[in-house]
Amino acid sequence: MQENVLILDFGSQYTQLIARRVRELNIYCEIHPYNKPPKDLSGFKAVILSGSPFSVRAENAPHPDLSEIRGKLPLLAVCYGAQYFAQFHGGTVEASETREYGRANLSDIKPAELLFDGIPDYSQVWMSHSDTIKELPENSVRLASTSDVLNAAYRIDGEQTYAIQFHPEVYHTTDGKQVLENFLVKIAKVAQTWTPEAFVEMTVSELKNKIGDDKVVLGLSGGVDSSVAAVLLHKAIGKNLYCIFVNNGLLRKDEFTGVLDQYKHMGLNVKGVDASARFLDALAGLSDPEEKRKAIGNAFIEVFDQEAHLIQNVKYLAQGTIYPDVIESVSVNGGPSATIKSHHNVGGLPDFMKLKVVEPLRMIFKDEVRRVGAEMGIAKELLGRHPFPGPGLAIRILGDVTAEKVRTLQEVDAIFIDGLKEWNLYDKVWQAGAILLPVNSVGVMGDERTYEKVVALRAVESTDGMTADWVNLPYEFLQKISNTIINRVKGVNRVVYDISSKPPATIEWE
Repeated sequence: MQENVLILDFGSQYTQLIARRVRELNIYCEIHPYNKPPKDLSGFKAVILSGSPFSVRAENAPHPDLSEIRGKLPLLAVCYGAQYFAQFHGGTVEASETREYGRANLSDIKPAELLFDGIPDYSQVWMSHSDTIKELPENSVRLASTSDVLNAAYRIDGEQTYAIQFHPEVYHTTDGKQVLENFLVKIAKVAQTWTPEAFVEMTVSELKNKIGDDKVVLGLSGGVDSSVAAVLLHKAIGKNLYCIFVNNGLLRKDEFTGVLDQYKHMGLNVKGVDASARFLDALAGLSDPEEKRKAIGNAFIEVFDQEAHLIQNVKYLAQGTIYPDVIESVSVNGGPSATIKSHHNVGGLPDFMKLKVVEPLRMIFKDEVRRVGAEMGIAKELLGRHPFPGPGLAIRILGDVTAEKVRTLQEVDAIFIDGLKEWNLYDKVWQAGAILLPVNSVGVMGDERTYEKVVALRAVESTDGMTADWVNLPYEFLQKISNTIINRVKGVNRVVYDISSKPPATIEWE
């Protein structure tokens, strides 16, 4: 049985990062809202409390019920959790005179403490809080300080409860991964057995037991998630997996035929359906991004359902849902997270089709999906493919979508992506693409004035898409690509480069 670590989420922007760091230690973990913990804790070996945007002194501060955890399981309280123990167990928390945010250095580390084993004095940590612990809770021992924070870390005597004011999960805490490893491996004795090989073995076995001889239909996108899900299912049920790849007319240039050729070599049972005209008809006259997404979603449901009904006795619908999708569906207040924009995974299929759902990747992150794919021998080219939005180029064409605009953007996008590959930049970028703007710009070609389209190029680096930084591509490369686009793509006379990070911007423009 896989040993498990529980992460209780108090709404911190860093909670997913805690889980990622734990998984990097080859330890399995799950995130649950603090107010909806698992009823059965018997499978968990340790618990981590996340930070929070709340103050423990506020009336609406989260109050977790830790009666089944504290003193019974090793517990690490990060930031808000550390303040919570102090505020409600005999200590004192007060507002800081200045917000404690940014880099700090540990000092006065108590010797022979396992939590800081191998951590040197003055190790850099990252602080992010406006309150500070003035007095420690009852029966506690200070473990470390910083120049501005006396009680930067402590433990409670007589139990394996540890608390830290800093965030070990963020990049700026240089020894943060070691702190987490000390807690989980040396203190909680959690086995480091969570590997891609173990995941494949466990998941294939579970799929065999769950599905048996029933048939499964899966919508392939050509992307990493659906492809890895397909290979996992194929390992478990073989010929009973039926894959459908729908061309919505909004794919990259030549992608429909290219992806189908790629799947032929993987032994998968794949049917390609060209429904380009149907999707473009559904998008006619629509400019609002949410309306475009809904139109695409509805068209996809109709096409996919029609094709699925041609397969007799299908019982399951497989989806490439991954863990961030699952986490984002529930907030710490028990409801859906704030909607920035509709998720690109098309909703409504399970209810519409009356099929049971199977999601073999629902508990792993994007980078883990790639490692699992590599473990199963999936081609590096496919696993390294940049993420591509489900609505495709429809949300990279700002305003209404026409066949002519799609062709224009496909040509621009192909020049950009091919250029990244030729310059050996593609694998250094997490996601790249071009955006067709709804504005014209004055230009000069030869001796004539032009009034044509503007395109924006976008390239970002990220690990999971939750945050992203724009990539500082070489000027020589941008100059070459800009010239090539303007010379080769009729109707475009200006190219700009997007240097916005997420947040505050999003990766896609719509």
